[in-house]
Amino acid sequence: MKQGFTAAMLLSALLGLGLGAPSHAATDAKKTQSATKKTSDKAASTTKQSSAKTQKASAKSSQKQAAHVAQKPASEPVAKKSVRKVSMADVDPRRLMLYSASALVIDQETGQPLLEKQSDTVVPIASISKLMTAMVVLDAKLDLSEVIAIGEEDVDGLKGTRSRLPVGTTMTRETAMLLALMSSENRAAHALGRHYPGGMPAFVKAMNQKAHALGMFSSRFEEPTGLSSNNVSTAKDLARMVAAAARYPEIRHFSTTEEARVDLNGHIRDFRNTNALVRSDNWEIGVSKTGYISEAGRCLVMQARVADKPVVIVLLDSAGKMTRVGDANRIKRWMESASLTPERKPA
Repeated sequence: MKQGFTAAMLLSALLGLGLGAPSHAATDAKKTQSATKKTSDKAASTTKQSSAKTQKASAKSSQKQAAHVAQKPASEPVAKKSVRKVSMADVDPRRLMLYSASALVIDQETGQPLLEKQSDTVVPIASISKLMTAMVVLDAKLDLSEVIAIGEEDVDGLKGTRSRLPVGTTMTRETAMLLALMSSENRAAHALGRHYPGGMPAFVKAMNQKAHALGMFSSRFEEPTGLSSNNVSTAKDLARMVAAAARYPEIRHFSTTEEARVDLNGHIRDFRNTNALVRSDNWEIGVSKTGYISEAGRCLVMQARVADKPVVIVLLDSAGKMTRVGDANRIKRWMESASLTPERKPA
């Protein structure tokens, strides 16, 4: 009886164990699936929230940058254009690429040099001499309407230069001065000296006396045309001469005349100024004179108004046909682009 009860209890335990196993497995599986789903849902939720935060942060950053860009002009001061102050002591003429061996720019209001390059070097000055020729004629108060003639003596036997004034051509002294200053006619200049009271020796003496009176102590004149290389001066001396020449209305007018039609013994001839700058609208020139012989190179002197300043410009011994004009234009651009503060030093 006892053994039968024990056996029944063992069988019942075994059956209970076997029937409960599937139930526990299902429950565990369900729990696992539920946990997995929760984990997955949580991960998805976390990802979604992270993405939303990222987008929100990105949008906020973009708005902040946009606001910064929009506010930048208002919050940051506009940079002012700097004004360049140039001291002449710091100006190296080579920075202007000047091709003239000697150069000088004088401020006529102060008498101070704005630019210097070998301004004390004594050199031949070629037809720049004709400014002195004109001053001597005008100082003598000779009759400008008097008719003078081109003679054999006026033909260039030194350099063999050509002229459009044949021997025998007659003209007034005024016309001769115009052609000498505007077109640099050598025969006209020589005739002016030859028709001076006392002849050529008296005229050359008067030229050198005038130079001395102007303080041109490094200058010497041998004849009125500049064909002789013995007509010499310095850039500083020539600045004095140009400034003096600017006080003569006739020289101002004749030296800056662009072109003229002249009646020479019944033949109408057209003459033009040897300085192309007098025909430029960019220049305001009061006195002008060019010069050239091989010993002097290309020369140019002017009295002009540049950057609202009356100045004298002297350019001597330029290499190349157009370099003196190029140097003048470089000086003009330099003066116009800089607020000049010249040093106080003697002219």
